[in-house]
Amino acid sequence: MDLITPCLWFDGDAEEAAAFYTGLFPDSRIVEVGHYTESTPGETGSVMIVVFELGGRRFTALNGGPQFPFTEAISLQIDCASQEEIDRYWDALIAEGGEPSVCGWCKDRFGLSWQVVPRRFNEIMSEADGDTAERVMAAVMKMRKIDLAEIERAAAPAAA
Repeated sequence: MDLITPCLWFDGDAEEAAAFYTGLFPDSRIVEVGHYTESTPGETGSVMIVVFELGGRRFTALNGGPQFPFTEAISLQIDCASQEEIDRYWDALIAEGGEPSVCGWCKDRFGLSWQVVPRRFNEIMSEADGDTAERVMAAVMKMRKIDLAEIERAAAPAAA
């Protein structure tokens, strides 16, 4: 069991969100669904919490109401090995009411922010000299969904 479990606050659609997320990511599952009772503040019998795992990491989804909507102040980052993974996650997350943003960020239809990032971007940035990092960041800043081939082109040594 994880020592720290992120709890995501939803406005009534925690179970739907958990089902969507666990269907999207490998090694994922719904662990438990708990319901409001007569002694809790929600409607008796409705879903209160959903405990689920994404990629083996545990999360709790709470149907807490409209008081605390998601903001971009927190996001979940997806480490993608290929452009195909980037495309698959990006397209699924922005489908049915999600919203694309910039630099690989998007919101899903539940309002949760995600960063769909190629692993190669982090590798390039950790190895890059100042000029290369500047070219790569300039390229990424112009993107919505990340284009891995464009990042590689930006990282290539400048022609002499």
